[in-house]
This record gives sequence, C-alpha cells and structure tokens, in this order.
Amino acid sequence: MNYWQINLSKVPGLDKQLLAIKEDSLNEVDIAVETAASGEATMRVRGVYVHSPRDPSREGRRLVESVGKQVADGPIIVLGFGLGYAAEAAARTGRPIIVVERHAAILKKALETRDLSALFTRDKFSLTLGGASDSVLIPLRYAGNAEPSVIHNRALTQLDEQWYAEIERHIQIWKDKKAVNQATLKRFGIRWVRNLAHNMSAIRDLAGIHHLAGVLHGSGLPVLLIAAGPSLDAALPLLPELAKRCVIVAVDTALRRVLETGVEPDFAAAFDPQYWNYRHLDRAPAPRTCLIADSAVYPAVLRHPFAHILLCPSQFPLGRFIEDRLDKGAANSRITLGAGGSVATTAWDFARILEPASIWIAGLDLSYPDLKTHFKGALFETRALSESTRLSPSATWTLRSLMDALPFAAPAADGGTVRTDRRLSLYAAWFESRLCLNPPTYRLGAEGLAIAGMKNGAPETLLALPEQRNTIQCLLETAFACIKHDPTLRSQQYEAAHRDLLDGLKQIRAIAKDTVAQADAASHRPPPPPEQRDALLKKLDNANKAIGQSKVKDVASFLFPPVAEIETGLQSADPFVRHIELSRNLYQALFHATDTVCRYLTDSAPLIHK
Repeated sequence: MNYWQINLSKVPGLDKQLLAIKEDSLNEVDIAVETAASGEATMRVRGVYVHSPRDPSREGRRLVESVGKQVADGPIIVLGFGLGYAAEAAARTGRPIIVVERHAAILKKALETRDLSALFTRDKFSLTLGGASDSVLIPLRYAGNAEPSVIHNRALTQLDEQWYAEIERHIQIWKDKKAVNQATLKRFGIRWVRNLAHNMSAIRDLAGIHHLAGVLHGSGLPVLLIAAGPSLDAALPLLPELAKRCVIVAVDTALRRVLETGVEPDFAAAFDPQYWNYRHLDRAPAPRTCLIADSAVYPAVLRHPFAHILLCPSQFPLGRFIEDRLDKGAANSRITLGAGGSVATTAWDFARILEPASIWIAGLDLSYPDLKTHFKGALFETRALSESTRLSPSATWTLRSLMDALPFAAPAADGGTVRTDRRLSLYAAWFESRLCLNPPTYRLGAEGLAIAGMKNGAPETLLALPEQRNTIQCLLETAFACIKHDPTLRSQQYEAAHRDLLDGLKQIRAIAKDTVAQADAASHRPPPPPEQRDALLKKLDNANKAIGQSKVKDVASFLFPPVAEIETGLQSADPFVRHIELSRNLYQALFHATDTVCRYLTDSAPLIHK
C-alpha cells in the first residue's frame, strides 16, 4: 500500500475534496519532489524550494519555535502546507492546528509522498483548501478565544500573494474583533449588567422576535433598512415614496430624521446600552412603529411610546438564563441575531429573518465620504453645535471624530477610494461574512466603503415597484395579532428562573469567598507541610468542580477580567505558593463579579410592562 492509499484509508472523502478544487494556475508538472540531505523528501514548486534542501523537519521545528512563545494555547495557522513539516511540528505542541493551502495539487503531492494520516486524524486539526479567503474564519470560531499564531511558508504564500494576503486580512480582522470585544466588555460590562437587572421583567412581559420569523416569506416584498451614515441625506427625499413599496426598518440613530420626512417606519431597532443612544429617541414619538430591542438597552428606551416592543435574544448570559426558561419549546425561539458591533449589522440580521424578497440599505457608508461623519441633523451634530464655543467650534468636534479613529484610505463602492477606520472596516467584514445568506442585499446608491457581496442598486429599481403599503400593514397587523402570552405561566416561570439565578450566584459567591480566605491563610505563612498542601489542593479542586457544575457559571464569569490581569502581581518563586496566590486572585475576581451581579439583581427596581 503506497502513501496515497494509506492517507485516504485514514481520511475518507479527502480525495473528493481535492477533486472539488478547480486549479487555475498550478498543475502537477510545476511540482517536483526531491530527497534532502537529511534523507527526507523536500519539494520545489516552479523551481523554488518550498522546504529546506538540507533538513526540512528541522526547518519546520524552527518555524514553530518562532511563534511558540506568543500564545500558550491559541491555534497555530499554517499558511502554505507543502509537505507538512511545519504542520507536524505545530501538532506536537498540542495546540489547535489550522492549515491553509491554496492548491489541491500541492496537497495531493504531499499525500502521495509522505504518511500524513496521524496529522489529518488528530483532534483540533482543520484544513482550509482553496475557496473563498474568508473560509479561514470557520475553523477560527471553533478553535477557542485565544489569539492565533501564524506560520508562513514564504515560497508558497508569495506564489499566491493576493490570495494569502486576503487570508491574513481576515485573520487580522479576527484578532481586531477579539480585541474590540474585550475593550467593549471592559467599558460596558457593568452597564450591560445594570440595564439587564432593571429590565428583567421586560424579558418576562415582552414577546420575542421569533414571532415575526418568516412573516414576509413569499410576499415578494423588499425591506429598506435605514442606517445613519452621511449618504442618508440623499435618500431621505425619496423615503415617502419608498415607504409605499417597502417594509421600513430604521436604526435608532436615524429614527427622528426619518419621522421628520413624514414616514413612520414599520420597525425601529435599538441595541446599544448607553444613555446617549436613548437620547436619539428624543422628540421621536412613533406610536405606529414596532421597536426591536435588546434586553440590555438603557431602561428608558423600553418606556418609549411604541405600538409594540419585541425583544431579540440576549447577547449576554444573564439575559439568556431567564430567556431560555421562558420560551423553551416555542417555535423559532432559538433564533438569534448576529452582533457585528453596530446597530446596522444587527438590524440587517433582523430584516433577514423576516424573509423578504430582498434587503436594501440606505445610509450604510461605513466610511467618511467627503469627510462627513453623520447625516445632517444627527444627534452628534446637534450636540456639537449646541456645545461649541469660539475656541472649540463644531468643526473641531468633527475633526476629532475623524482623526481620533485613525482613518485610512480603502476601496469605495463606486470604484474609487474613501476614508474609513478599523472599527468601521470590522463592520464591513461582518457583512461580508454574512451576505452569502439569503436574501440578496443591495446598497441604495454607490456611496461608502466597498463591501464584497453587496451590490449597488439604483433607487429607480425600488420606485418602479407597485405600491403595496396596504398589503404590508395587513401582513404585520396579522402577525402582531397572533402574538399571545400566558401571563400567569410566564410569571411562574420567571419567578422560578430568577430564584434559581440568585441562589446559584450566591452559592458561587460563598464558595469564592471561602476559597479566598483559605488561600490568604496559606499564602501569609511559611509553606505548609505536604499533608496540609494536599488537603488545601483538594479543597481548591472541590471548589473548581462545584463552580464548573453550576448552572449559572456563565453568568458569574461574564464580568471576569482577562487571565493576564489576574496573573499580574504574583511574587513567590515557590511553585506551590505561586499556585495558591494565583488561585486567590482568581477567586477574588470571581467573588467581585458574582457579588456585583447579585447586588444589581437585588437592588434594581425592574420595569413594569403592561
């Protein structure tokens, strides 16, 4: 049995995957396998050595050693497989391995040359072969939250420089997104918990968006999503006519301006927890609009006079703990909305679950066209004008909002270039990763940052559609009429869930407090004898098991700081004492996190919804 047969016998279906890749620039005649000085196989592609002609295994080990100190448990991404020496060396670290190879011909030659079955069948091994560059995001999602390390086979990545550059762009977006998420949690974590504690009864009393799933299916109706970018100014004069033909979804930051055109949107979307986002609803009464909100919004948002308020599934463990016990078993109750970091991303995902014929977006610039940051009359502009002084005019506010974001030039939707920044480009990447889902999405006009998969659409296309406002109203009114609650049952379920939540958090808080006391006692005296060490380690192990089995462990850990912060300040050189100090810091942080949530749940006065 040759190597090809050995590998395919251990990895069934791999040959079909290879055949599915359509080669466009490389074939087997471009690839040569030789014997290195060490006696191992090495490879040349178009005359260039892919591995060392002397000792390719040693070269692979050195590549892995060069990134080994970066992140202890994050995935290792190998760009360019070759004969697999770097991937094999990476596998010996025990970390998740993600191999990215552009050409099926190279992988096929490797499988014919070496026995790679142990590598391909190990746990935590993923292969991205050809295809779209964003496919690397799929294995990254399943490889944990630790930052990935990247190994480059320079000969192969330079062979397909543009394709691998796109791969690295998506990897960098992944890293940036993680960093932004950590910074966002640090900045808003307490606010999210505080808002959720105030809004707990909203989860009990308000229906979920799953009641609207598929409401536009088969109707042929499009959805027009109103975002809050500068190009919204051009779309607003058309809005009265467009509203006769489209279901209108407006983000909260654009709601007041939309109402000023005489159009009351069918849906308004609010997901941000901050007070200033609530202020976007000032002077914006919308008694015929349905609000789609997250349960962590600023509490006053849920008191605004909307016709209906529906909650999307919570992004946070505290909200999900209650939700999962209220809507268990309901049709479509597991529907979730993607959190791309912007209200526009989540609003698009809401529009998608309605199952319209298409989604059109106005005001989605994700950039600063003509150095504009917002549409005319936006809250930012109003504040800048009202608070400006002779020495700090409104133009200074605009300049700061532009330059503080570190803008850079990027491709524009109209084929030119436009200024954007890292935060806005992350939103664009989120859209790119989701636009493969139905329905098709169009940008109303050609302004703003280019987004792969989003086509430019002319307003005339929508204006040519027949007027269907009566049909839209009938469909939505029927859907809202079908939303029914059993308030007695939901109240009982809510009380039981709230009680279980508080009891579980108090139990973890007590365990954490007791463990901190024991660790303090052990770390403030000479190292104990072996028998006392074993007893203390057993207590720590029991505490770990008890917390790991708790139903509320995700809620308790939500405000938990990064491990890097907990590891700072360790002083002892003795391994046992150092372990005790680290355990003490861990449980002290866990105590503060659970105590904070308990206090908010106990002290906050929940809203009452009728």
